[in-house]
Amino acid sequence: MNINPNLDKPIFVQIAEQLEDSIFTGVFPEETKIPSTNEISALLNINPHTILKGMNLLVDDDIIYKKRGLGMFVKEGAVEKIRKKRQGQFYRQFIAAMIEEANKLHMTKEEIISMIERGYEDECNSN
Repeated sequence: MNINPNLDKPIFVQIAEQLEDSIFTGVFPEETKIPSTNEISALLNINPHTILKGMNLLVDDDIIYKKRGLGMFVKEGAVEKIRKKRQGQFYRQFIAAMIEEANKLHMTKEEIISMIERGYEDECNSN
């Protein structure tokens, strides 16, 4: 985990996002234990209450859950829930903004699609 205290984003939010990303990418598979607040706190030298606050965001989002006396675990279905959440964010951050800018440029739907296809092909060919 890499926490940047200089960002405008609160540390507990950064922790939640990085744990969520680790779950999404398979570092912590569904129904497996994630590191404890004390383990993460010691690793990052951050107050355990801050770590817990970040974890509680994931509990509230139904991504992780607590097994009394055992710790926090990744909930079954968490990856799909994260995927849907990120697709919604992707739409709002990129697609809606792109369409708004395209409208300002008086671009047609076909022109937008053509540019996306060109960009996709360029990116696929460069990898």
